[in-house]
Amino acid sequence: MVQDEKQTELCLRILQTCRAELCDLFPYLDAAFDCLRWRLGAEAGFSVDGQAMYFPVRETLECYSREPAALRRGYLHMLLHCVFRHMFHNRDKDEDVWNLSCDIAVTAIIDQMNYRCIRLVVPDERQAMYDRLKSEMKVLTAEGIYKSLTKRPLTWLEMEAAKKQFVVDDHVFWDSEQEDQKDGDGRNDQNQNNEDNQDDENNDQNNQNNDRQKEQKEQERKEQEKQWQEISEKMRTNMETCSKDAAEMAGDLYDYIKIATRERYDYKRFLQKFTTLREEIRLDLDSYDYIYYTYGLNHYGNMPLIEALEYKEVRKIEELAIVIDTSESCSGEYVRRFLEETFAILTNKDNFFRKMNVHIIQCDAKAQQDDVITSEEDMKRYMENFKLIGFGGTDFRPAFEYVNELCRKKVFRHLKGLLYFTDGYGTYPARRPDYDVAFVFLEESYNDRHVPPWAIKLILGPEDIQMGGLDHEH
Repeated sequence: MVQDEKQTELCLRILQTCRAELCDLFPYLDAAFDCLRWRLGAEAGFSVDGQAMYFPVRETLECYSREPAALRRGYLHMLLHCVFRHMFHNRDKDEDVWNLSCDIAVTAIIDQMNYRCIRLVVPDERQAMYDRLKSEMKVLTAEGIYKSLTKRPLTWLEMEAAKKQFVVDDHVFWDSEQEDQKDGDGRNDQNQNNEDNQDDENNDQNNQNNDRQKEQKEQERKEQEKQWQEISEKMRTNMETCSKDAAEMAGDLYDYIKIATRERYDYKRFLQKFTTLREEIRLDLDSYDYIYYTYGLNHYGNMPLIEALEYKEVRKIEELAIVIDTSESCSGEYVRRFLEETFAILTNKDNFFRKMNVHIIQCDAKAQQDDVITSEEDMKRYMENFKLIGFGGTDFRPAFEYVNELCRKKVFRHLKGLLYFTDGYGTYPARRPDYDVAFVFLEESYNDRHVPPWAIKLILGPEDIQMGGLDHEH
């Protein structure tokens, strides 16, 4: 018993030391460090649930004795899981693949940090995984890695080998729909004989209690996620005020936290920036008095005293320029999905005037093709025959010169905005045009460092094109 107490005390001192060392390295993580308490014991391995970090005493002592840097890395590893809210984003995902994706993402960040106290040699097998993923995305986020591993699944042997390289902690406390279902099924099996002997009233009561527990658990989950969202946003702000040297030492951590704290922005709402106020022929039921209208019908037959207004002022998109970067670095698959998502919104009668003027311009180092869309039928035909043209270098200026020329020729009469779908690698125009401009990037491989301050940045994640939501930054 005395020996156990001494080991526990020593473990606490070691954890206090690790925390102090990490706090010195990462002052912008102070709120995250304060939010997590320690739980020592043997009931679980190294793990975190968003409220506490679990440290088995014996394993902690052995790890620190063998390699102190490994324990510091493990501490930071679990902390970053919370900062990126990995345990809250596991719904509707393959549990094994998601867990591995989260571990790869966090380990990758720590591996490229330039701090001696957490530095360890990166094995060739681990570096090979980084090289594979880096060829597909700029920042190794858990979401991007999950998509890659889902698209190109690992074999069982590859999965086991990857776990040996990247798994640091147990995700046993991460809540998931699958786990909830397993728990529910287990309770049903265990208590099947008892339930057979219960009457309907007792069963209803049990179901109500279970529903209340689930609701309470879900509410706690939401509150906890909100708390970590606020911590992540504070961390981003703190990092932005840190010195340039500190930011460089942190490597991709800042880029990841920018992605994790982006504001979700509705694409339909964004396109409203490009709307024009114009009269449209339509029945305006809100602008006339029904009393006088029906009075005329009742007294004079088919002769209403006040006719319904035939025009109503509405704000819709009238004209739009969509420029597609057709350089070799842009994926045709994502271009198609971006256009499909955009067209789905544009074809809604509440978003666009009956007759539209949309130009889809394919451009690399020069404008390659201009397709004019005037109706929903034109959109359908365009997508049926869609093909990318170009695949040269990227220069954004020719596209703007081409659109400006269309404006001078009155092809565009009321152009409000231009959407430029690109990876960001190219030469930007120096002067702001007379219309709003949004550069649309893919999360996996974008470079927004040189975007002019007068332009809007929209950053798409893999799920955004499917869901109709884009992320917005000025």
